[in-house]
Amino acid sequence: MVPEGGPGGGEIRAAGAVLWRPGPQGPQVALVHRPKYDDWSLPKGKTGPGEPVLLTAVREVAEETGVRVVLGRRLPSTHYLVRGRPKVVGYWAAKPADGPQPGFTPNAEVDGLDWLDVAAARAQLSYPHDAAVLDEFAAGPPDTVPLMLVRHASALSKAEWRAGGHPDDLARPLGPAGREESAVLARLLRCYGQARVFSSAAERCVATVRPYATEAAVSVQADQAFTIGFSPDSETRRRTDDILASALPAVICGHRENLPLILEEACAVLGAKPPDGHPLPPAGFWVLHIGWNALACAERHHATVR
Repeated sequence: MVPEGGPGGGEIRAAGAVLWRPGPQGPQVALVHRPKYDDWSLPKGKTGPGEPVLLTAVREVAEETGVRVVLGRRLPSTHYLVRGRPKVVGYWAAKPADGPQPGFTPNAEVDGLDWLDVAAARAQLSYPHDAAVLDEFAAGPPDTVPLMLVRHASALSKAEWRAGGHPDDLARPLGPAGREESAVLARLLRCYGQARVFSSAAERCVATVRPYATEAAVSVQADQAFTIGFSPDSETRRRTDDILASALPAVICGHRENLPLILEEACAVLGAKPPDGHPLPPAGFWVLHIGWNALACAERHHATVR
């Protein structure tokens, strides 16, 4: 499990990726050359004020390599000092996104881009901590399929909804904060590319993933199997199994009450123990990265509105 993280006392936060593409002898990875330091490193950069680390990784890799990417499994973070301050860099595996790419343009910050086989890339890297990240990438599946399990964003309270004369809880909508969270969530989920979207039939769940579905040009499939009070646990498990069996990227939006069951079932199918941790907050989500027919990585995030 990768825990949630946030800016800490004096830490410099950054993010990047092992960007890879298929090569004749296996994956080729991208290294960048920085003239200021005359070094070769993995593409990365500092997190902007209030910027979620997932967005940092996608943005910085694109800025340094000219490649728009889709994130895969989480890799180890690196920790070192920069002028006496601790720096933490989060890494993901990443592959080029579909469609046209901007292309690499040398500049004052990055003047070289090399695509190398893993062994050659390891030999060319300037820093042992980057080599350790590359070793972890090489030890697991380069490509993975994400299953994203989302708790709906902040909804109007039941009391407020009922006080307004609305007896149907399925129709209870997101509140103002929830609408903002759903917009942030769309950007975060897009870091993992395009996925099919399944949701509880409750309006608060459908509305949570609607902005992502719109951006990804897919439909939201409302499913009673993920709707509280409408299906037995056995049906929830069966639908989770069906979605996993397709081996395609997917989002499932559910409730605080049933997401632990969905997570448990998905991990059972993948032969893994469910990750530990507190229940997801509103607009929180797990990403299960599936590769080599197993759970390669589980990471957790949430859509924070600042």
